[in-house]
Amino acid sequence: MSTESRDVLIVGGGHNGLVCAAYLAAAGLKVTVLERRAVVGGAAVTEEFHPGFRNSVAAYTVSLLNPKVIRDLDLPSHGLRVVERQLANFLPTADGRYLRTGGGRTHEEVAKFSAHDAGRLDEYGVRLEAIADVLRGLVLETPPNVVAGSWAAALPELLRTTRLGARLGRLDMSLRRELLKLFASSAGEYLDGWFESDPIKAVYGFDGIVGHYASPYAAGTAYVLLHHCFGEVNGKKGAWGHAIGGMGAITQAMAKSAAARGVDIRVGSAVREIIIERGRAVGAVTEGGETLRAAAVVSNLNPKLLYLDLIDRAALPRDFAERIAQWRCGSGTFRMNVALAELPDFTCLPGRSLADHHTAGIILAPTLAYMEQAFFDARMHGWSRQPIVEMVIPSTLDDSLAPAGKHVASLFCQHVAPQLPNGESWDTHRESVADLMIDTVNRFAPNFKASVLGRQIMSPLDLERTFGLVGGDIFHGRLQLDQMLSARPMLGYGDYRGPIPGLYMCGAGTHPGGGVTGAPGHNAAREIIKDFRRRRLHRAA
Repeated sequence: MSTESRDVLIVGGGHNGLVCAAYLAAAGLKVTVLERRAVVGGAAVTEEFHPGFRNSVAAYTVSLLNPKVIRDLDLPSHGLRVVERQLANFLPTADGRYLRTGGGRTHEEVAKFSAHDAGRLDEYGVRLEAIADVLRGLVLETPPNVVAGSWAAALPELLRTTRLGARLGRLDMSLRRELLKLFASSAGEYLDGWFESDPIKAVYGFDGIVGHYASPYAAGTAYVLLHHCFGEVNGKKGAWGHAIGGMGAITQAMAKSAAARGVDIRVGSAVREIIIERGRAVGAVTEGGETLRAAAVVSNLNPKLLYLDLIDRAALPRDFAERIAQWRCGSGTFRMNVALAELPDFTCLPGRSLADHHTAGIILAPTLAYMEQAFFDARMHGWSRQPIVEMVIPSTLDDSLAPAGKHVASLFCQHVAPQLPNGESWDTHRESVADLMIDTVNRFAPNFKASVLGRQIMSPLDLERTFGLVGGDIFHGRLQLDQMLSARPMLGYGDYRGPIPGLYMCGAGTHPGGGVTGAPGHNAAREIIKDFRRRRLHRAA
C-alpha cells in the first residue's frame, strides 16, 4: 500500500482532467491523474472496433475545443491536427430533394426551398454570432457563485456579477431581448420566428436537441442550439471539423502535454473512495487498495458519481446530498460506429464516389416535426420508431482510419430513453435498435445496409458502463436553465469547489457544460491555483 503524497490528485483522465492537470503542473504543482480505463481520454478516444477500422468511439466531431486551451497546451506540437469539413451539413428531405450548408453554398441551397429564408440567413447569422460572441467570452470565466455569509465572502462574487453584467451590456436592447428568448424558449419556436421552410429549420434545429433528450419544441432547447454555436475550427467561428486520428488524437496530445510538464498519469487505476478526514478531502483509495494522499482532490466525473458513489453520504450536507441525487442526466443517445465497404449512395444525390456531401454532418431527420415525434416515441416506447440519425464519415477526411477504398462512419442516433420502460434492459434490445438505426440510414441511401462490414454499438447503458456517462448523458447533466452557469452543478457550488474543503470538480458537470471544450478543466485549475496561492491549500512536503 502506497501513501505517497502529492499536491493534487485528479480522479478521471477524460479530456477535462488532462487539461486541468496540465495547467496545474505548469504552475509548479505535483499532479497525479487516476484513470479507470486502460487508456486516457474518457469519451474522447479512438479505438479499433473492427479489424483494420478505427474510429472515435463516443465523442465524434470537433468544434467546441477552446482555442486558448489548444494554444496553452501547445497541442499541435504534440500531434494534434484538425481539418475542416468541406460542407457543414447535408440534409436529405422527405420529398427526395436535399439541402447542403456551408462551403459558401448555404444561400443558394436555401433559396431552392424559400427565397424568403435565403434573405434572412445573413441577419440570423449576425444576430446569433453577436450573442454567441459575448457568451463565448464567459466560457473561460468562473461564474458568480451564490454564497452565504460575510460581505468579505460575497464581495468577490458581486464583482464577478458586475463583470458578467458588463459583458452582457455590450449587447444592444434588441440583442438582450434575443438572448432572453434564447435562454427561455424552444429551438423550434425560435427558428419558426425566423424561417418558413422545413429544411433549414431542421439543420439548425438539430443543434438544439443533439445530445439533449427533448423535443425541439421543449423550453430550453434554444440555448442548447446556442451552446453549439460557440465553437470554431482553425480560427473559423461556427465551423466543424475532424481531428486527424480521431477524437483520441486530441486527448493523446493533451496527455503528452501534461506528461511533458511532469504529470503522473496512471491508467487502470479506478478509484473506490475519496478519503475524508476531519471534514476535508485528503486523498483517494483505488480499487486495487492503493492509498494516495494530496492537498487537493479534483473530480472529472459526473457529479452524481462523485458524490453518491465515492463519498460517504454522512460527510455531505443533507440538502446538498438530496439535491445532487436529483441532478438530471440522460441525453437520449444511441451511438454506433460502422465499417463500410463503400460510401453511401443517397437517392436524393446519387453517387458512391467521394463528394463534398460525404464529408458533412449528414442529418437524417427532415423536419422539426419529425424530431418531435422521435422524442414522443422514445418517451412512450423506449426508442423512436423513426429515429434521428446524424452520420459523419471521418474517413473521407482522414484515410488513416480505414483500409484503402473503405470507410468508417459515426452514427449519432436519437431518441432513445436513457432507462427503458417497465424495467427492461438495454442489453436485451441493443441489437434490434441498432438494426433500426442501420435501416433508417438505408431508407435514404439504399446501398448502406449491404455495405456494413462490422459495427460497434453503444446504448445509453453501454455509454454509462464504459465511460461513466450517467444515463448515456454526454454532457454530464442536462443543459437546462436550473443546471447552468452558477447552478452547475448547484447554486452555492458553481465555482468548481464542493461542500467538502479540498475537493474540486473539473468535469462537464460544471460551467460551461458538455462537449469536448477543455473549458471546465481550464477554469477549475485556475481556482485551485488561487487556493494554493491564498494558502487555503498547502503543498506536499
